Amino acid sequence: MAQASNIEVLNRYKVAPPEGSVPPTSLPLSFLDFPWLPSTIPMKRLFFYYHPYPTHHFIQAVIPTLKNSLSLTLQHFFPFAANLIFPSKPQIPHILYVHGDSVEFTVSESNADFTHLTADYSKDVKDLRPLVPELPSARDLDDGSRVVPLMAIQVTILPCHGFSIGVIFHHVAADGRAFHHFMKSWASICRTGGFLEEAEPIHDRIGIEDPYGLQQIFLNDWWNRANSESKQGWNKKPNHGICNDTVRATIRLGQSQVHNLKDWVLKKFKNELAMTHTSTFVVICSSIWVCLLESQGRSDEDEDKLCYFLFSADCRNRYGFSIPTSYFGNCLVLCSVPLKRKDLVGELGFVQATKAIGSKVRELEGGALKGAEKWMLLRKEVKELAHHVMVVAGSPNLGAYKTDFGFGKLTKTEVVHVEEVGIISLAESRAEEGGIEFGLALPKVQMDKFNVIFKQYLELK
Repeated sequence: MAQASNIEVLNRYKVAPPEGSVPPTSLPLSFLDFPWLPSTIPMKRLFFYYHPYPTHHFIQAVIPTLKNSLSLTLQHFFPFAANLIFPSKPQIPHILYVHGDSVEFTVSESNADFTHLTADYSKDVKDLRPLVPELPSARDLDDGSRVVPLMAIQVTILPCHGFSIGVIFHHVAADGRAFHHFMKSWASICRTGGFLEEAEPIHDRIGIEDPYGLQQIFLNDWWNRANSESKQGWNKKPNHGICNDTVRATIRLGQSQVHNLKDWVLKKFKNELAMTHTSTFVVICSSIWVCLLESQGRSDEDEDKLCYFLFSADCRNRYGFSIPTSYFGNCLVLCSVPLKRKDLVGELGFVQATKAIGSKVRELEGGALKGAEKWMLLRKEVKELAHHVMVVAGSPNLGAYKTDFGFGKLTKTEVVHVEEVGIISLAESRAEEGGIEFGLALPKVQMDKFNVIFKQYLELK
């Protein structure tokens, strides 16, 4: 259950790139950014660090360093200090940086229990919410354009125990790889006193080829939505329409557990999976998907209903794209795997899920943009047809636990928006090389069932 705690805002700052370091810049959206325009749910990440010092020491010794290094970092990652501009039709939404743009940087203090907040066991989803800021409100210009801030940051001091860095940002500005590039760059500048150890981000969109005319397809879809929920939603406050007893938990798998799960499914169903991509990602996601459905309970009337597994794949220097790893923006292809509920039950359901997800991953090698013209319609399809949805956020390949600000090893990172129903976060294990950890949020009774069922899968022989 939630721990009784208070949080107090100590100060609010506007942190901008160093004066004169970034010229006014209009950055067009690529066709890979447009699928994220309808997503008004911002991304929320928390980074916890052990730091056993009192508040006055933290404010004097740490906050100035964090602020100064953030300013230097925004010189390279200026889109996060910029705004998303929604002009009137037929003009195209774009990111605009002008002098004076900044990131809202809040400093708070909380008496919450650091050990509780960073624990893996089930805890109330409300426990982490106060540690993540809200984005500044969107505003309208005289010409009818809407201006949407893209990022806000909150540092929360947990006196004599540690601190958290909470970040909220809109996905249309950056995907997970670009965001973690930003965080690691900020960390390196903070740790080294001004030296950027990471590669310079690349903002140029010219090299992004659009052979199928997806930009216009996505733009037409956006214009059709612009006068309804898509445009108005950018100014809505969070609506946590979830059960009061919803809890979140982190589950860690050691390298041996990951290998055992892969070995079991490959040995027992080798012939069926011969032509399927059976990576760690595929096997772990398949087992989570099946266990989630089994933890819900079964009803005969639901057996033929569709369940969806949704994930995105980074296509930097992959799948026929020549976009460099340090590209800043969105460079993801969207993938969906629909299966009937009756096909996702028990050990055979695990195999069916592995076959379906693995086949989708293998398909990417033959053309990542196949069916991409339907990406914008996928949301409507899932909303109308899906009985159950599982969405994956994050990836072990992003190396989130390598975010070192120079104040000690990262204690834990959390994807806070997993409390949105159906989202599962994936990361590398902070405890063991080759391990995996995932986070999820469920009603408490279902979480207890999930833990039991998932443990049974880990013990398969």
